[in-house]
Amino acid sequence: MFGLLISEKEVKEVEYLIKREMDEILFDLKDDRIDHIVKRSMEERYKILFSLFKRVASPQECFKYMRVGKKDRKKG
Repeated sequence: MFGLLISEKEVKEVEYLIKREMDEILFDLKDDRIDHIVKRSMEERYKILFSLFKRVASPQECFKYMRVGKKDRKKG
């Protein structure tokens, strides 16, 4: 296990960067031109980013980025 000591400003910066990356992945997942195999790896990356995001973001922010059920996912 690792520990990390960062300031509040750095927490906000990390939160911002992760949110941008997750937004980009969510946008790309809606693109029908992207192959389902690629989308599957994008979803895995999203899960990793979201697990990091949960460590720095408030619960209200986390709810905005939660993906549940099939309504958020399209078969590709």
